[in-house]
Amino acid sequence: MDTELASMLGAASRAARVRMGLTQADVAERIGMASEVYGRLERGHMLPSVQNLRRLCVVLNVPPHELLGLGENLAAPPPAKDKAPGPVKVREDDTPEMRRLMRNLRKLSPVQLKLMNLVASAMQQKKK
Repeated sequence: MDTELASMLGAASRAARVRMGLTQADVAERIGMASEVYGRLERGHMLPSVQNLRRLCVVLNVPPHELLGLGENLAAPPPAKDKAPGPVKVREDDTPEMRRLMRNLRKLSPVQLKLMNLVASAMQQKKK
């Protein structure tokens, strides 16, 4: 799965849903999907089928290129210049809080990650 595309599609879906004043359950019901599954889509944890993407566009009243993160000219966005390293694998013994932290860290820019690392190091030093 293309995680960058899934995140982009999820964020665009959420923005369109909020603009329309709908809940996740409203959208899920209208496209014939369980609300838990639609929540995963909005969080960028999955990609919809082509059929569900079409339904989503109709329900949210947005063109497909908007949900897919393409410009009006349908050109793909330029790649990020300072992209962070690839995703870190989740370990079996990670707590839900650790997994949530890792998801949030993956969304940060390299500069923000460096700052978070400094904060974590300072907190660890103070603990000793």
